[in-house]
Amino acid sequence: MGSEGPPSAKITTIHVTGFKKFHGVLENPTEIIVNNLTEYMNKKTLPKCLTIGSCTILETAGEGALVPLYQTLQSALIVPQDSQSESSNSNRIIWRVPIVPSDGEISRTRQTSLPVVEITKALAQKEYDVILSDDAGRFVCNYVYYHSLRFAEQNGIKSLFVHVPLFSTINEETQMQFASSLLEVLASIC
Repeated sequence: MGSEGPPSAKITTIHVTGFKKFHGVLENPTEIIVNNLTEYMNKKTLPKCLTIGSCTILETAGEGALVPLYQTLQSALIVPQDSQSESSNSNRIIWRVPIVPSDGEISRTRQTSLPVVEITKALAQKEYDVILSDDAGRFVCNYVYYHSLRFAEQNGIKSLFVHVPLFSTINEETQMQFASSLLEVLASIC
């Protein structure tokens, strides 16, 4: 009876992507946030049910971003040997992928399966000025996000896009705190 130990906790693995700088923007906040996120979260202490699977920077060109995007997406499908016998919900994976331009050839729209209204409310309670949008933009963001949503739908995982402003609008420390809060919210609802 005493040797049974606590029930195994569900682990949420998050793979985070951002983009390199692009024409007209000398410093892309997502590149800096993604490059610093693991270290930032380690200092803050990640919730026990959360792990960062990877932090990947994508090219700001549709085709150039697809290979590393799909490598990152595929890594979510690799199940560790010791967890293959566990239920399929015990190692859920959530994606925060910046949106990229739509390929324009596919008329079907896709949406995240994450509870975005609940996520937005939780972040607003933490005093972040967040709004919902169904527009990923007209650049590479929509293209990559469409591919990540399609992959997520086909493989039973989740994808989420969060658009972040330039550091001249909201400073780096505040955006790092926001990213940390978003991961905590995702861990609590997923």
